[in-house]
Amino acid sequence: MMDQTVILLVAALLLDLLAGDPKWMPHPVKGIGWFAHAAEYVLRSSCLSPYFAGILCTGTVVGGTAALAWLVVAAAEKMHPVAGMAVSLYLLYSMVAVKDLGDHAYAVMRALGNGDLCQARGNVSLMAGRDTDSLDHEGIALAAVESVAENTVDGVTAPLFYAVLFGPVGIAAYKAVNTLDSLFGHLDERYREFGRASAKLDDFANWLPARLTVPAIALASVMRKSRFFDIFKAVRAGARLHSSPNAGYPEAAFAGALGVTLGGKRSYDGAEHHSPLLGIRPAGCRAGTIGESVRLMRLTAYVFLAAEICLKLFAGQLF
Repeated sequence: MMDQTVILLVAALLLDLLAGDPKWMPHPVKGIGWFAHAAEYVLRSSCLSPYFAGILCTGTVVGGTAALAWLVVAAAEKMHPVAGMAVSLYLLYSMVAVKDLGDHAYAVMRALGNGDLCQARGNVSLMAGRDTDSLDHEGIALAAVESVAENTVDGVTAPLFYAVLFGPVGIAAYKAVNTLDSLFGHLDERYREFGRASAKLDDFANWLPARLTVPAIALASVMRKSRFFDIFKAVRAGARLHSSPNAGYPEAAFAGALGVTLGGKRSYDGAEHHSPLLGIRPAGCRAGTIGESVRLMRLTAYVFLAAEICLKLFAGQLF
């Protein structure tokens, strides 16, 4: 028999696909961001070195977020079991980003389809951290596809992974880790030391979900009748070449499934960088590739959650 968390998570995923991010309600991730900046301000004002201040900030924000999620759910359950379920559902629903990720990508695709490169650059800048002002059609499509691939882990499978294991508290703690990395996990002068702990913890939290996402992408590609074996060839050839210990796995898998090459030259804050080429076919990305990547991302979410539920039920039968 399914436990309450699994049922709520399935409902949360369906709600996300129907309604997307609840913009009309306070979003927990925005609260985590406020908490992180407040903790940074306090700790930078202390006598601690940036490195140790960053460690303390990371522990405070992640631990505080998890504790607050537990307290809110527990308080709601004491009021009424239905209230507890409603709060748990909201936390799960607001921290999975399947529809929102797809909507951002489709906005880029529509602008490219209309030939409006200026609008497409503006739309893709909301998804990717690279400089977008000089990107051409292929560069814009490439940035969008890479963002969908990488965020399939950060915004979809990793939250589902921790939600199935640890419920609303687990997904809240993971989103705190992910948010801290987004805010502080940079290599610039301000955050090189302060953000090191956030970046390392995010790498650790995503290590297993990133790798488990690859077979989920492969199963999703079978359902789409696309390149099953190319996925594993691309991952084996290029995933470990990526500068991130985790991002190379979903990006290489998407490159294999879509039959394109990801990576290459890009610019960040005016400085040119070269990312390893991922994929085994030399085709470039186009507007239509963005739509294919979104459909693959959504199907991967279903496959990943279904596999997790089956494994949890099987483990429940054993133990």
